[in-house]
Amino acid sequence: MASSKAAPAAVDKRRQILDAAIRVFARQGFHSTRVADIADEAGVAYGLVYHYFKSKDEVLNELFSERWSLLLAAIEEADRGEAEPRAKLEAVAGFIVDSYRHDPELMKVIIVEVTRAANSFGRTHLPEIRRAYDSIAKIVAEGQRAGAFRDDIDPDFASMAFYGAIEQLLSGWIFDLIPGSDTDLAEARSLVTATICDGLEPR
Repeated sequence: MASSKAAPAAVDKRRQILDAAIRVFARQGFHSTRVADIADEAGVAYGLVYHYFKSKDEVLNELFSERWSLLLAAIEEADRGEAEPRAKLEAVAGFIVDSYRHDPELMKVIIVEVTRAANSFGRTHLPEIRRAYDSIAKIVAEGQRAGAFRDDIDPDFASMAFYGAIEQLLSGWIFDLIPGSDTDLAEARSLVTATICDGLEPR
């Protein structure tokens, strides 16, 4: 009986540390954060962080992998449907925008500390990042075969342009460079898809 009660508590403490790390990384930046800062933010003993994670690097890896796995699942779910390719891309864009709406601090950490950190964490996670790019390229290629998209644009290029546009939007909101009201976020999910897909329409 004792062990069954300990497991949820352990999960709660681990989640508590991860959530605290999001706040500290977003506020201070990954490289300026110490494990002690995460412990203080979580309200736990310094050694407890090391009980669950070997280093702050492992904490960041966990945060990225959790969120990115949800993105990959969202892309796969969109692609499984019978919707037109344009609608599938809008569903993916919507998932990413909604992720920012619901957890802007986590999205800031992922954009600033992982996907843009090409020489460190970004390179570590290139296979996962590449899988997302490939999944979008697959949707584009299927649209080309169906005649919905022009066939003279490389699907990989279109995928990079799609993600690049969304990442720039996220960066604009993260750094308060562009308006980020609920209305702006709602419009962005369709506008970014229109920007890319209008360019992919057959001539």
